[in-house]
Amino acid sequence: MLILRLFGIIFPVFAIVAVGYLYSRWRQPDMTAANHINMTVLLPALIFHVLSGKDFQLAEYGWLALGGIVVVLGSGLLALLAAKVARLSLKTFVPPMMFSNSGNIGLPLAVFAFGEAALPAAVVLFLVENGLHFTLGTWLMDHRAPLHKVLLQPIVAATLIGIAFSLFHWNVPTPIRETVNLLGQASIPLLLFALGTRLTRIDFSEWRIGVLGAVLCPLTGVLMVLLVRPFLELTPLQTSLLLVFGALPPAVLNYLVAEQYRQEPGKVASIVLIGNLAGFISLPIALAFAL
Repeated sequence: MLILRLFGIIFPVFAIVAVGYLYSRWRQPDMTAANHINMTVLLPALIFHVLSGKDFQLAEYGWLALGGIVVVLGSGLLALLAAKVARLSLKTFVPPMMFSNSGNIGLPLAVFAFGEAALPAAVVLFLVENGLHFTLGTWLMDHRAPLHKVLLQPIVAATLIGIAFSLFHWNVPTPIRETVNLLGQASIPLLLFALGTRLTRIDFSEWRIGVLGAVLCPLTGVLMVLLVRPFLELTPLQTSLLLVFGALPPAVLNYLVAEQYRQEPGKVASIVLIGNLAGFISLPIALAFAL
């Protein structure tokens, strides 16, 4: 039955999130160091491992990457209109609608729903979203921000090196490859666990903008997927992943950026965290159609 299959897919994802939430309520851990390690070591290792693999052919994902770009930018345009109607700050509301949780939820969900074969395509969508967030997202917050700093990010460096290995068909020595693989495998459960710890910080005083974002984020993303899909040459697996990508809730990174630029971080936190809670509803629906 489809319901049982959906439960089998969703349960491991949200169970790990729940473990992180319950542990955080019990011990109040400081996840700063763990998150830093994940973003600078473990996740770059996963990305490099996937991109440098012999079975990764960059040309196979061009249309998928284009679809991801259109979904992100199109969602931003729709959110901009909504923000103007609701008289919300564009810098506060638009970025969380554009940049979705393709890391914490997108990568694990792709693996649990479609198997390891889906990981390369999920990584491509993650790189599209993350790349736009580090560049366009930074520019939206500060038009004078030095974008050259993007190249210094470990995730960006791992991406460029991994793509080079793929294009030039370089082989990674087996001992090194297995080491990188083990490091990368640790990133996905840590992403989910860290998301659970974030959920303990929901501020319901800004629940209205949080609920609005929770509804609009998956709706605008899925709408853009439906609009752009007829023009893309995608495999059935890529189509399913793009649909799930469109339905993802806002990325946790939106809150960190808003805090850095002092752009109403309380409101952004509500958008992000209530949006991720709403993922308990939106993601099973998206998966039902994707499967």
